Amino acid sequence: RGGYVLSISLRFHLLKSNCFFSLNLLLGQMTDLIYTEKELVQSLKEYIKAEESKLDAVKSWANKLDVLTRASTLDPEGYLAHPVNAYKLMKRLNTEWSELESLVLQDPSDGFISNMTVHRQYFPDQEDEKGAAKALMRLQDTYKLDSESFARGKLPGMHHNAILTVDDCYDMGKTAYNEADYYHAVLWMQQALRQMDAEEEHVVSKADVLDYLSYSVYQMGDLPRAIELTRRLVAIDSSHQRAGGNLRYFEKLLSKQLNELNQEGQEPATEEPIQLGTYKRPKDYLPEREIYEALCRGEGVKMTTERRSRLYCRYHDGNRNPRLLLQPMKEEDEWDSPHIVRYLNALSDQEIEKIKELAKPRLARATVRDPITGILTTANYRVSKSAWLEGEEDPVIERVNQRIEDITGLTTQTAELLQIANYGVGGQYEPHFDFSRKEEPDAFKTLGTGNRVATFLNYMSDVEAGGATVFPDFGAAIYPKKGTAVFWYNLFRSGEGDYRTRHAACPVLVGSKWVSNKWIHERGQEFRRPCGLTEVD
Repeated sequence: RGGYVLSISLRFHLLKSNCFFSLNLLLGQMTDLIYTEKELVQSLKEYIKAEESKLDAVKSWANKLDVLTRASTLDPEGYLAHPVNAYKLMKRLNTEWSELESLVLQDPSDGFISNMTVHRQYFPDQEDEKGAAKALMRLQDTYKLDSESFARGKLPGMHHNAILTVDDCYDMGKTAYNEADYYHAVLWMQQALRQMDAEEEHVVSKADVLDYLSYSVYQMGDLPRAIELTRRLVAIDSSHQRAGGNLRYFEKLLSKQLNELNQEGQEPATEEPIQLGTYKRPKDYLPEREIYEALCRGEGVKMTTERRSRLYCRYHDGNRNPRLLLQPMKEEDEWDSPHIVRYLNALSDQEIEKIKELAKPRLARATVRDPITGILTTANYRVSKSAWLEGEEDPVIERVNQRIEDITGLTTQTAELLQIANYGVGGQYEPHFDFSRKEEPDAFKTLGTGNRVATFLNYMSDVEAGGATVFPDFGAAIYPKKGTAVFWYNLFRSGEGDYRTRHAACPVLVGSKWVSNKWIHERGQEFRRPCGLTEVD
């Protein structure tokens, strides 16, 4: 940058189109599982080799004894007339058959089973598998990706091929069905059926797929198609336990609906496959869901030419802070009102690696503070792993805290510990406020430091696709860039909350997102950010 203050046009990147996991497993932990699985495969190969060696020995015994018994049974008395044959028969039955019995009883699987037992404690459980499936569905919704794209591994920014089999798609649909999520059950059962009709290999039966699909379609309110699918099921398996009864019930229900509408009949349902958009996704608890997801896709960003002209970049020395005079921070405006700024080179690569090293052993499912009790608890709308680091633990953490204080001019003595968060694939944090609202008076009561006056967010990784920080109220999307940090105030100078700062961490589509948060509280800021009577930035 040539001057101290320059007018710029900020770079607003198109969102590249980061949920297995959502996974509740950290991406680093999943990387470990990759090597664990490789070790188990090697153990399995050794077991197979041992079994083959054992079988070869048994076959050798069988072939040798087969030759002997053929000869002995042709003329038993003549055979036993030879004293050597009589001796060898006694010897075989007394000794060699016992040795063969011991060989057959040997279990080469002991090593493999022992290895499995050691590693099993680190395996994902049923909840992890369900979370991974939900993460894919979350990505599917947010980024408007159809089941075909997922099944074929056609994801933006991906360099590795990964496909879902018929049975994988069926299991995805069954997971949704068991959660009474019939919208996604339809999409994934339809995909399983599509691949099945294309004669892909499968274990699950077409009858099972049609059974789940027809009932899920019925739950979506599409009776004609439910009837058509159930008829296909009956044609495949006329003795199916539920199909006949369901078909009669659906037909009776449709007839009743048509009578109420004074219609004599209805065109039969098309056999065209169900596509993304055939049915509307049911509304949920989040009022700004559509706006939030659109921003995650890079749509609806309200950056106008007039607003862009008000954005600047500058060198920031923290009001002539001695630590920033010789090397001031590069500060860029991301948004004008509320004012959001980005700092470049806020963390070095070495600092990032040290922070991650300290955090990884203690990462646990991220929590949110219950607005009523003030107690930290997990929530489905926040899917990530987090850890909290104290300044005393390492000089790097102390240095980062001091840098935040120097940049913002606010004391961090009353701030919360540095929170490290990792969002794997599908990881997200739906729209939320960082500050406590009037209906949450006890949210930070136990801390005794007042409300969260400001947020300082460090991006500690680049993200291949997804993972933006979005503000649905005013239509802003800020993309992760390793080593940078963004800062905004949550409270006006009057102490009132700035409700415009409701924000979200979009699901990670491809990659892994690492961030560190520093939530700065009111206590101690009285002379650093004096109170005002009006609600201004």
